[in-house]
Amino acid sequence: MVVLITGSSHTGKTLLAQALLNKYQYPYLSIDLLKMGLIRSGNTNLTPADDQDLEAYLWPIVREIIKTAIENRQNLIVEGCYIPSDWKGFKTERTYRGTLYKIEVKHESGAGKGVTRIEVDGKPWEGKVVFSKEKECQVTVWM
Repeated sequence: MVVLITGSSHTGKTLLAQALLNKYQYPYLSIDLLKMGLIRSGNTNLTPADDQDLEAYLWPIVREIIKTAIENRQNLIVEGCYIPSDWKGFKTERTYRGTLYKIEVKHESGAGKGVTRIEVDGKPWEGKVVFSKEKECQVTVWM
C-alpha cells in the first residue's frame, strides 16, 4: 500500500505520517527532507522559498518512486506538500501470481480524500484489495 499525505504547511502531515510509521512500520519518505537534502547538497539552485519551482522539480522524482513502490509491491508513506493539484494520475503494469494487472490511477480534481472508487475490468469493485484469477486485469482507481 502506498499512502500519500498532502496538505498546506503546518497542518499535521508529518505528525500523521509518523503515527502511521509507528503503527504499520511502513517506510516513510518526507518530501521536505528530500527537498532540503537536494538544496543543501547543491544539487539544485532552488531555495526553500521556491515552492512552485520545487513542486515542478520534485514531483517527477516522487511520482517515479511511488510507481516503483507499487510495481514492487512495497509499502510506502509519502508525506509532503509538493504533489501538484493538477496531477492527473499515472498508469503502470504489474504481474502478480500469473495475472497481468494494468493499473491506472486517476486523480479527480479537488478530491484529496483518498481512494473514492475502484473499477476492475470496467465494473465497480468493493473494498481496497484487488485479486483476479484471470490472465489480465484492468484496474482503475480514482482518488
